[in-house]
Amino acid sequence: MRHIAIVGSGPAGYYTAEAAQKEFGDDVRVDVFDKLPVPYGLIRTGVAPDHQSIKGVSRRYEKTALTDNVRFVGNVAIGEDISVERLQMLYDAVVIATGAPQDRELSIPGEDLRNTFGSAAFVGWYNGHPQFADLDPDLSGSTAVVIGMGNVALDVARMLSKKAAEFDGSDIVGHALDALDASNIERIILLGRRGPHQIMMTPKELGELGWLDHAAPHVDKADLPDEAEDAILEPGLRKSVALLREFAATPEHIRGEKRIAVEFAFFAQPTALIGDGAVEAVEIERTKLERGRAVGTGDTERVPADLVISCIGYRTAPIPGVPFDERAGRFANDDGRILPGLYCVGWARRGPSGTIGTNKPDGFGIVEKIAADFADGTIRQQGREGREGFDAYAAEHGLDIVTFRDWKKIEEAEAQAAREGAPREKFVDIEAMIKALN
Repeated sequence: MRHIAIVGSGPAGYYTAEAAQKEFGDDVRVDVFDKLPVPYGLIRTGVAPDHQSIKGVSRRYEKTALTDNVRFVGNVAIGEDISVERLQMLYDAVVIATGAPQDRELSIPGEDLRNTFGSAAFVGWYNGHPQFADLDPDLSGSTAVVIGMGNVALDVARMLSKKAAEFDGSDIVGHALDALDASNIERIILLGRRGPHQIMMTPKELGELGWLDHAAPHVDKADLPDEAEDAILEPGLRKSVALLREFAATPEHIRGEKRIAVEFAFFAQPTALIGDGAVEAVEIERTKLERGRAVGTGDTERVPADLVISCIGYRTAPIPGVPFDERAGRFANDDGRILPGLYCVGWARRGPSGTIGTNKPDGFGIVEKIAADFADGTIRQQGREGREGFDAYAAEHGLDIVTFRDWKKIEEAEAQAAREGAPREKFVDIEAMIKALN
């Protein structure tokens, strides 16, 4: 019997578990660990609450999780409740699939001012992540600055633009719904240090800005390159730039009918956040492109900001005992191999890139490497105890394990607590999740 531990229950973790089942059949036992009592990682706490169709991929993971040879082990923090070294003693292979849950720092003066947040924290707040449920952003000001030109920045801008009725059918948590509905934000500025041809926004997400009830996107025609230059772009980006051109061509009187303006500010590099205790403005330096890179021009200005959210990327959280690449913000690895019997997959392996679906070939690829390492003796099966050994350790150390069937009870309680039209009302603290089991 082969014993595999997977640390992280998001897409990368469950695709890896599915791959292990298909590779080894009944000759494998897989334990999928998570620090939270609930599974699915960023599917639950990262995907925008108004994108329920994307969250539906969790049904595939549930099919894997309910099989006999895959077990969810929630409410166990690897590196705190049990070390990776101990897991390696218990399991033949350990796969780190923890994603990239930490924000990249802006590394500019003033980023510690009040009402300045990273996207992991802000997205976690409106998605009900227990770590960020008490964030309490101040939305009483009129201007929000969102730093970044990717889909996460679009999600944040869209959430700030919506009122309660527009969240029908979503699973945004109640405290965020109330705060956003009462928000005074009237201007949202999306800051990007490069131009329209360098955005990382996909057409579907960008197009949603054009259908908001209370907000309209604003693009300055002067920021757009000659339309003939769009021909060199890959198809998806070309569609996104076409949408920017549509936004720029919208007559001012039509845009003016919406209360909230979502402004695209290209060629603007934030250099400092300004304020006395709380953020009041963002200092930016105008940039120009040289060989595709943003280069400062020396021209600076300040834009008002009552709220700043940085959406410039994520980093993997280090785990004691696991080699880490500080510069890349992920685990040090050779195509997924960290040390003999220790692997990483998904964002923990490659950094925060790709879509949810990208994790499927990644998970299957790492299992192929595990199989090869079994075959050539890199992993030596020495009668490791696997699941039984961990359960003995958990009992000895008083760990309160949450299984997948326990999670289904939590899920049922969330569904019963849902407001009208919503699929669930998430518990936003771990104690409430555990209480729901009883």
